[in-house]
Amino acid sequence: MASNSLAYNEQSGGGEAAELGQEATSTISPSGAFGLFSSDLKKNEDLKQMLESNKDSAKLDAMKRIVGMIAKGKNASELFPAVVKNVASKNIEIKKLVYVYLVRYAEEQQDLALLSISTFQRALKDPNQLIRASALRVLSSIRVPIIVPIMMLAIKEASADLSPYVRKNAAHAIQKLYSLDPEQKEMLIEVIEKLLRDKSTLVAGSVVMAFEEVCPERIDLIHKNYRKLCNLLVDVEEWGQVVIIHMLTRYARTQFVSPWKEDDGPEDSEKFYDSDDEHKEGAGKGKKAYAMDPDHRLLIRNTKPLLQSRNAAVVMAVAQLYWHISPKAEAGVISKSLVRLLRSNREVQYIVLQNIATMSIQRKGMFEPYLKSFYVRSTDPTMIKTLKLEILTNLANEANISTLLREFQTYVKSQDKQFAAATIQTVGRCATSISEVADSCLNGLVCLLSSRDEIVVAESVVVIKKLLQMQPAQHGGIVQHMAKLLDSITVPVARASILWLIGENCERVPKIAPDVLRKMAKSFTTEDDLVKLQILNLGAKLYLTNSKQTKLLTQYILNLGKYDQNYDIRDRTRFIRQLIVPNEKSGALSKYAKKIFLAQKPAPLLESPFKDRDHFQLGTLSHTLNTKATGYLELSNWPEVAPDPSVRNVEIIELAKEWTPAGKTKKENPAKKFYSESEEEEDSSDSSEDSESESGSESEEAGDSSEDSGQSSSSEQEGERAGQPQAGSRTARKGFSTKADSDSEDEEKENEKSNSSDSSSANSSSAEGSSSDSESESECDSGSESRRATKEQEGRPKQGGSALPKDVSLLDLDDFNSVSTPVVLPTPVLSPSLRADLEGLNLSTSSSVINVSSPVFVPVKTHMLLHRMSGKGLAAHYSFPRQPCLFGAKMVSVQITLDNTTDQKIENIHIGERNLPAGVQMHVFNPIASLEPQGSVTVSMGIDFCDSTHTASFQLCTKDDCFSVNIQPPVGELLLPVAMSEKDFKKEQGLLTGMNETSALVVAAPQNFTPSVILQKVVNVANVGAVPSGQDHLHRFAAKTVHSGSLMLVTVELKEGSTAQLIINTEKTVIGSVLLRELKPVLSQG
Repeated sequence: MASNSLAYNEQSGGGEAAELGQEATSTISPSGAFGLFSSDLKKNEDLKQMLESNKDSAKLDAMKRIVGMIAKGKNASELFPAVVKNVASKNIEIKKLVYVYLVRYAEEQQDLALLSISTFQRALKDPNQLIRASALRVLSSIRVPIIVPIMMLAIKEASADLSPYVRKNAAHAIQKLYSLDPEQKEMLIEVIEKLLRDKSTLVAGSVVMAFEEVCPERIDLIHKNYRKLCNLLVDVEEWGQVVIIHMLTRYARTQFVSPWKEDDGPEDSEKFYDSDDEHKEGAGKGKKAYAMDPDHRLLIRNTKPLLQSRNAAVVMAVAQLYWHISPKAEAGVISKSLVRLLRSNREVQYIVLQNIATMSIQRKGMFEPYLKSFYVRSTDPTMIKTLKLEILTNLANEANISTLLREFQTYVKSQDKQFAAATIQTVGRCATSISEVADSCLNGLVCLLSSRDEIVVAESVVVIKKLLQMQPAQHGGIVQHMAKLLDSITVPVARASILWLIGENCERVPKIAPDVLRKMAKSFTTEDDLVKLQILNLGAKLYLTNSKQTKLLTQYILNLGKYDQNYDIRDRTRFIRQLIVPNEKSGALSKYAKKIFLAQKPAPLLESPFKDRDHFQLGTLSHTLNTKATGYLELSNWPEVAPDPSVRNVEIIELAKEWTPAGKTKKENPAKKFYSESEEEEDSSDSSEDSESESGSESEEAGDSSEDSGQSSSSEQEGERAGQPQAGSRTARKGFSTKADSDSEDEEKENEKSNSSDSSSANSSSAEGSSSDSESESECDSGSESRRATKEQEGRPKQGGSALPKDVSLLDLDDFNSVSTPVVLPTPVLSPSLRADLEGLNLSTSSSVINVSSPVFVPVKTHMLLHRMSGKGLAAHYSFPRQPCLFGAKMVSVQITLDNTTDQKIENIHIGERNLPAGVQMHVFNPIASLEPQGSVTVSMGIDFCDSTHTASFQLCTKDDCFSVNIQPPVGELLLPVAMSEKDFKKEQGLLTGMNETSALVVAAPQNFTPSVILQKVVNVANVGAVPSGQDHLHRFAAKTVHSGSLMLVTVELKEGSTAQLIINTEKTVIGSVLLRELKPVLSQG
């Protein structure tokens, strides 16, 4: 999959250029009618002149047209010399298009391509990292064997480049060079070994992909880098995560002993955290209770957060890792994540369901709680339906079989005939696996024999035949019933199955079998070959058991078969004649003819087609195809004795002494305690401290930017020595789901700080990264974060003499039961100018000037809660007063008016049983003792709808009766109006763009777009507050949701004519889209 990512990276520039080229060529208007037939020579001369122009705009236009020609399939090879001249252009856009052109024609015109090699070699020294990476990418794409040494040298130089983006492209180039010249393997392995030591998350995925392509058998290269890869895993790009997880799965199967031998559950998982002394004592006593290797546990623990990934391939990779290397008691955590993937598109569903089908055979308990998730939908394609059927069959047991059989009854009636036939086979499998329902399944299949659908009947016959083989003596009546169906069934497989059943039970139906043979003899010549073979078998069996009635009939059928066109039937006829009709030529075998034909047949074993797929690694192409695909790497068996775990130890104690700055003392952690339980809890305790001291650490970094840039490598190594995974651990502590947001915020902060810094040397590299590629920016950010984390960890023990407080890491969410201890943080000393800069970097979505205001408008509209006819004289209406609820800040205030329309008192009116959706809460009114005839009373309630339009269902009860009623809030009543300035509105709106913004075009008469009309219509629908606007064509409204306090910003922008743009910005995208649908028709109305 990483190769797909590689291809995408390399072709993205070309795709953009091709699109631009098409646009450029489409704007060229031919001069006169004969412009279409102008010679290519003239056009190319024009392009050559543009390429030799002194203006970059002309060159760029020419390159767009040339790439457009390539996209249309035209030959532009004669422009090669003119294009190559522009490789040295300072315009990056021109260079990109030149690189796209050269990649296209380099292999076709190798001699011309060699002319540009020197230019690429110079570009490899360019100060811009993007140019260096592009030059290497194009150079590696030139498939010319003669430049292999040059490519090898370029890859070696790029692997030592300061930019992680260039090193990433060096890893990509390794795979291309290996496919061009496999003899370079040994030299490439040296480069891979060097890149595997790289601490950058940007490089990790690409180099592991190169490792998998070039030397997957060199497991020894992974030993020293194993722990680093585990810790960085959560920060690597998604496709890199997939590759690394698959590689680490294979690694774990060769380096650790099986956790399945003695799977004693959580007790064993706790033992692995004990000290190494105890571990050594246990190892010396032979085979004791299983204790998991700490590195084995590290891999399982660090991959668990990735089950929340938005990328289906990552979730699938983690699932297969848990399946293949984790204890069976812990593998259950993957089931919920895999079921979540069933909401994806059908291709993802297909792969996930295939893997679930394999898992559910061995471990049914993993997926039994999610049984309903595998129910078939009418919109599912056939391939998805059959896979869900397979899983439902695997999960069937005595407890749920009755529910499943009712579900199957619906599936049999499906218009999808292939699916209906598969359902009938499923019923047969359930009958064989669960003996309690065998009879009811058989009776149900017999009922299907009367169906008008021929395919359903045929499949039922085939399945009944298999079921009857298991208990033939009990169902003679079914055989008779099936014999009568021979006249109506035309499907060959079904007819052959009936004939086989009659032949096997010919002694139980002595009157019917000869008559069936007579009918079949009439139609023998027109039957399918499969049916003819069964007619011959039936004749032979009847000849042996009832020769008096069927001797002549059998001889007649044998004569027909003797001259049949199919040689199989002729051969079977000769064999049967010699076997059952004794003569001089017959051998001793004819004595045993009856035993041969009427021997007891073994009952067929109805098995899952996924039973034998578990020997393939889950999630691979080989597993999907059920055959070994090219390039598939098999999982090795667990070793009986674990290899030496010390090969994964990294010598870091001496390095710590060497790199510790003068004047600072640092406590060294002994190597044997690297993954002890206490240290793991120390690592996790930093999560709360980091969030509180973020501003302080940033100010320190801003003040010491030059120092940090000069000592980046040392601080990184210090972080590594301290046993603290830098980027991976930090992101794991911050939270998996907020990775992208935090990265983008850190980028902005880094850029502003670099601009305000006095050190030009430190700024040059960061400015270069920001102008070239966002990936390198995020890499720099992760590095700076790790340096900040290292500084904080060094500073804390000095100021507070106590040990670090224990907290809970995100990696151990399941065991969250501790309370974090507050930490007193040092107050940084800031200069006034630096304080002002940092205050400007505040990205918080909350503002002190945004307060709840009084409603602009309160509608008098009421909603029917209980009609007087349904309530036996008690009528109830409800309305929304648009006031903060007295019963809870997160509740919506609801007023209920109760009317007694009878001439008698209604006593004890109260709220009875409540049936509320998950999370929804209700504060009920106090019971009303009595309501006088024709009397009315208004009461208040509070309902927390959890920012959704879910219906709150409950019972409104009197002394004698209870009535079921529902309250469903309009989306506009889930809001509270807020007052804010236009400046604050624009600021908040700028933070809620992209997926948080929905818009629609509204068309109405101009008189409907006056300020007063717009205000009236909007506040009538939604409880929002008006925001003052300095522009007449912009009308702004603001509110926040009652439950979560998320902002809801509504903008009506008037366009020319009678149109307006309705824009809604909010984090609650579902509520935003619903509100948009309600506001649009209201604004459009006259």
